[in-house]
Amino acid sequence: MTKAIKLLTALPPPQRERMMALAREVSFPEDARIFESGERADRFWVIRSGAVSLTQRVTPLQQVTVASLGVGDLLGWSWLFPPYEWDFGAEAFSPVRAYEFDASSVLALCEEDPRLGIVLVRSVAEILAHRLETTRGRLMDHYALHGRGAL
Repeated sequence: MTKAIKLLTALPPPQRERMMALAREVSFPEDARIFESGERADRFWVIRSGAVSLTQRVTPLQQVTVASLGVGDLLGWSWLFPPYEWDFGAEAFSPVRAYEFDASSVLALCEEDPRLGIVLVRSVAEILAHRLETTRGRLMDHYALHGRGAL
């Protein structure tokens, strides 16, 4: 299994400082829907405190929590890949404080600083690989618990 990494600590200090210059502090109350699958993805967050549940709708009436995110975790990667729409939904499991980054500003910074761009894309790819493994495991557990007809 891949190792979980934290986006900001994966960046070398000079690139992390440049990224943090773009950060805006935000908060979400417990149970707030942060985004829904299919909506436009034009920003992302790094969680400072609290917990977020990533959800995937498996039927029109049922959604499954596929990942739980906490301090230091990246929330959102769909801003980096066309069609720039969220693949999952996200909900604050507790009150959440986070750094919010505007995707177009970060992408412009990556154009200016190719080293930052390469490290950022590699880091997001590692995070994605880890999340996909975790999601697959949770969906398999859900399938095993609820049987063939549940999905």
